[in-house]
Amino acid sequence: MKYFEKLISKTNRRDPWNKGKLIGPKPPLRPKHVWAVRTKLQMERRTRDLALFNLAIDSKLRGCDVVRVRVEDIAPRGYAVDRAIVRQSKTGRPVKFELTEQTRESLDDHLREVSRECGQYLFPGRGKGTHLTTRQYARLLGDWLASIGLDPSLYGTHSLRRTKATLIYKRTGNLRAVQLLLGHSKIESTVRYIGIEVDDALEIAEQVDI
Repeated sequence: MKYFEKLISKTNRRDPWNKGKLIGPKPPLRPKHVWAVRTKLQMERRTRDLALFNLAIDSKLRGCDVVRVRVEDIAPRGYAVDRAIVRQSKTGRPVKFELTEQTRESLDDHLREVSRECGQYLFPGRGKGTHLTTRQYARLLGDWLASIGLDPSLYGTHSLRRTKATLIYKRTGNLRAVQLLLGHSKIESTVRYIGIEVDDALEIAEQVDI
């Protein structure tokens, strides 16, 4: 009888979903990591990957929105624009972002290589009329990070979303600006997202004399 009870107990016991996984917010990349990935992709002439990486950094979009960007969102006249607007799938709210010169150049190179047109996804998937999936995007990110000696398990697509936003906050202390750039409706969400600590607040306060 005890044997069957142990057998049933063992059968019903399930491992937790996060067993063996690292959970919690993924850290942003450091500037040196960003440049290392860019250099690696440029040397290997991985045009699409470089455009995808640069767009993810500049746009600060969620992974699900990065892969759904269409040509007209960033290149309505055939070439990448200085500023773009994308509607977020999670909130339905539009968010505006800047495209730096190096990002625009990589996007233009990608557009010339794949001959994409308005109405089409910027980063096509394997099926006709589909876009790159978030899983494929995450796998690519893992490859990029591993190629420069980082542990891919420590990072995720949100790391790219947080990278520039965190850097902007550290350089300016302007939380409202970061909130707008990330498309957050509540300032509390921004505070949690970029991981502002008491020490950060005190450091900003120490720079202000009255």
